[in-house]
Amino acid sequence: MNQAVPAPTVSPLRPTDTRSTAPTRMPWLSLAILAAMGFILVAAETMPAGLLPVIAADLQTSEGVVGQFISVWALGTVVVTIPALALTRGFRRKPLILTAILGLIVANSVTAMSGDVVTALVSRFFAGAFTGVVWGMLAAYGRRISPPARGGLALSIVSIGAPAGFALGTPLGATLGTAFDWRWAFIGLTLLAIIVFALIAFVVSDAPGQAASARLPLRRVFLLPGVAIVLAVILVWMLAHNTIYTYIAPYLRATGTGIGPDLLLLVYGLASIGGIGITAVLIDRVPRGLLHGSVALFVIAGTVLLLAHSSAPAVIAAAAVWGLTFGGASAQLQSALTLAGREHSDVANSFLPVAFNLAIFAAGILGAVLLQSADGLVLPIVMIALGAVAFTLTIVGRRTAFLPRR
Repeated sequence: MNQAVPAPTVSPLRPTDTRSTAPTRMPWLSLAILAAMGFILVAAETMPAGLLPVIAADLQTSEGVVGQFISVWALGTVVVTIPALALTRGFRRKPLILTAILGLIVANSVTAMSGDVVTALVSRFFAGAFTGVVWGMLAAYGRRISPPARGGLALSIVSIGAPAGFALGTPLGATLGTAFDWRWAFIGLTLLAIIVFALIAFVVSDAPGQAASARLPLRRVFLLPGVAIVLAVILVWMLAHNTIYTYIAPYLRATGTGIGPDLLLLVYGLASIGGIGITAVLIDRVPRGLLHGSVALFVIAGTVLLLAHSSAPAVIAAAAVWGLTFGGASAQLQSALTLAGREHSDVANSFLPVAFNLAIFAAGILGAVLLQSADGLVLPIVMIALGAVAFTLTIVGRRTAFLPRR
């Protein structure tokens, strides 16, 4: 007599079989929802940059300490992303991302209700940690629910969320927080995250994790030709950008122009949208020239912010050029990293948020240290110097990382 074999116990996060029928239709709505999640992640991380004076006054601390709101978030992301990737590559995508978003919602809500700076900083660290889990899987998730032949398009759509967060999230948060209360800006993002959580739960399809046989060790992916140089450009360029972006309020006070952070960040944000559009048109045609031009104009914008700081029109114009050049940076560098990673592009792209957030963490500390002994005019000097280093790295990486055609 045959004996029945009991069904195996399956982890709620792990797939029973990573082999599945490949999707045949583009999940446009699902990709847009994942892009919205990317928008929330970046907006929530960088929003304190536009609210430094307001938060500092309410929590009775210095602007340098409030600048660490961004640094500790970035530190949480840096600490968690790579280990999370290594531990969860075989997990099913939907339960994992929903768990991480729920943790982010709780941590961000704690920040909004914090009555002291220590609680706020701790909650920001945990929010960054949950963000690291999401960043580590977001691009790969979009590719896995899309037809294999259109994986690049899926990646491009999902990656729109990050530059849109820089372009709109921070200035909108600054405007809302200045007009009402900084806590309302955080509460608004929590509500938006709840909406996206529900949309992912009910609209976005699940996807299996990566099969064990397909997992190349992270170290070997990092050592692929071109990957390290792209990450170096990300690190230096983002450090150049975020040092002044985080402490834009002290810079504007030093100019004496009377321009507020909310106005300048709005100009920057609107110009960034234009930068995203320019990148979309040119990235397949002249990716190398586009990158060289973007970094070069970024340095020029920093030069104007330094030399013409007393002129309000010049500062506004420089902010527009700054946004135009940096708006497409994420898409340009993610595209380069995808090509350098080749068939391991999903893993290569998981290094991107680590490099970004390592730079953000360092920028918060660097800016705070510099402002202890100098005024805000030191910040465009950092922007110029590090921007020049980033430009040099793009020249160095012409053969392996930044090719003339995709």
